[in-house]
Amino acid sequence: MKIDREDMLELTRRMTVSRNCFTRIAGAYMDEEGFIDGTFNTNFLKLSGSEKTKKLELAKAIPFSETNVQLIDYRLGTGTRKAGGIWQLLMALRECELKNDALLLSLYEYIGERHRSDHPYGIYVFYGNYDIPVKGKDKASQWESEEVYRFLICAVCPVSGEYEAGKTECGFLFPAFNNRSTDLDGACLYDVNGEHGEVEALFA
Repeated sequence: MKIDREDMLELTRRMTVSRNCFTRIAGAYMDEEGFIDGTFNTNFLKLSGSEKTKKLELAKAIPFSETNVQLIDYRLGTGTRKAGGIWQLLMALRECELKNDALLLSLYEYIGERHRSDHPYGIYVFYGNYDIPVKGKDKASQWESEEVYRFLICAVCPVSGEYEAGKTECGFLFPAFNNRSTDLDGACLYDVNGEHGEVEALFA
């Protein structure tokens, strides 16, 4: 399945300081071997203006990237839905809106076991809501909300110094956003170099 770039651009329009769709951000700082050095979990709206801008850039890099090259649609097989699998974990994190630190720790450890890096890195997880407006026949947005798209963005970035994040290297959007609607059978996987093998391994 191909990703419609207009769907992604629609999401990024809600990823600005003035029109922000995120309510929470959590994350972990990892060493080169994938072990956790520290974690954080906070209300996104309580960040300073400059911090909001920095964090939004990390998240926005994923849907704003080159569609169907850096960002691809990935269909989630039945194996991912088994007890203790990644689909179940992400669904639980989506349901609790990132307010369960034990679930987040499981995600960090899961990624740490599979992500290969020669430098320290950060895992940044965002929870967002987007009230999808109804579009008329002329494709103009109307005021009524057709559906609420509840989603997670996970961005993996190199960190340096006092955990200063570099540019997003890889990550994902879950669940997928297809035809302006929630798609629980898919995820959008991002890799800055267009090499998705490692990100796909998270969902294998």
